[in-house]
Amino acid sequence: MSVKKIVLIVVVAVLVVGVIAGTILHSKNSVTAVTTAKASREELVATVSGTGQIKPKTYVNVGATSFGRITHLYVKEGDHVKMGDTLAKIESVQPEATVAAQAATISASKTDINSYVAAEKTAEANVAQAKADLEQKTLDYNRSRQLYDDKLIAKQDYDSKKAAYDMAVATLQQRQASVTQAIAQTDSARGHEGQAVATQRANYDALDKTVSRAPFDGLVTNVPVREGETVVVGIQNAEGSTLMTLADMSVITAEVKVDETDIVNVAMNQPADVTVDALPGKVFKGHVTEVGDQALLRTTGVATSQSTTGTEEAKDFKVVVTLDPGQAISLNDLRPGLSCTAKIVTADKPNTLTIPIQALVQRDPAQEASLFKNKGKASSTATASTAKPTSVQGVYVLNGHGSDLRVQFVPVTTGVTGTTDIEVLSGLKSGDEIATGRFRVLRALKAGTAVKRDNSVASATESDSDSSN
Repeated sequence: MSVKKIVLIVVVAVLVVGVIAGTILHSKNSVTAVTTAKASREELVATVSGTGQIKPKTYVNVGATSFGRITHLYVKEGDHVKMGDTLAKIESVQPEATVAAQAATISASKTDINSYVAAEKTAEANVAQAKADLEQKTLDYNRSRQLYDDKLIAKQDYDSKKAAYDMAVATLQQRQASVTQAIAQTDSARGHEGQAVATQRANYDALDKTVSRAPFDGLVTNVPVREGETVVVGIQNAEGSTLMTLADMSVITAEVKVDETDIVNVAMNQPADVTVDALPGKVFKGHVTEVGDQALLRTTGVATSQSTTGTEEAKDFKVVVTLDPGQAISLNDLRPGLSCTAKIVTADKPNTLTIPIQALVQRDPAQEASLFKNKGKASSTATASTAKPTSVQGVYVLNGHGSDLRVQFVPVTTGVTGTTDIEVLSGLKSGDEIATGRFRVLRALKAGTAVKRDNSVASATESDSDSSN
């Protein structure tokens, strides 16, 4: 064999090897790298977050109940008080003088009553005397009438006895009327005394209103006034009408705002974890005790029913989480107004089938099935179809093995959404391997596409970066 032929054979062999290598390299370059995960059964916890502030369940603005100058302030912000403790005093010269004057009036009324009672007794004694006199005059009159009928006395003597009898009758009637008058005067005096006593109760109430007392055990959270200032009786929160704010810290709540898209999942008695910005590392357990019905504008906090503008903007709903009793809560640390975050557990499903949320895509199942059948190549039938595509929710399941690994679109029905995973109700089974990324890959991925697994840390990090973009 000549050298020329040998060289020709070698060249042909090199060309064949190059073609085969190029084909293999091209085939490998056409395979799409995807990150994968398996559908698995685990506990799925769905949470809703809201931010707000710590508030006591019960708090009051202790307002001024009397006009005047503050003479004493017995508490300051941060003090703990008991029910009935004196908080402040307002000048009370005029109310005290009014009480003293009315006390003198009541005393005079009692003296008048005693006088009228004595007059009653005198009148009753006069009645008794008149009755005795009438009895004597009756006997004299009857005797003289008998003697006059027997012609034993003159008519003048008879008339005299009759006149004395008539006068005794009239005297008795007069004195009985005097008794009735005395009783009426006594009743009137007692009525005036009752009126004076009632007025005195009002005077004592006015005097008592110059002293502010704690309505319950609590913490003084705000004292906007000082001794010597003049306060007035006015509407709540008006300047000069509020002495201080008292909070009952026996029941503490976190009042937070939840986005309108999440409020539908919040319900009464759901558990929640509350964290306070000022107390890092501490988690307080609680439960939902109030879910607002009124939407609040995020920029102003005003209820939509009270807003006069028609501007469309994001809305929140108020949710109140009451901290559970029995926790190591220091009232010196946990104060009203502290910023807080509440994570409310809206669902807790153990042993449920879950997949990563980012694996979900929207596709037309008919078109995807056609593509998978043709190994990723669009068929002429699919291209010529004029039917409007219908998008459904699903995932790409890895199908095949070895070097022949392709993705197949599978529609799924989902349920509860967690922080990173979502519940699968139908379409998958435990152990199914699905494509989860990268985001750019999933966005353009089609059924039947050849893929290879790439679950390296760098790929996962890049997938997360793509998702955030």
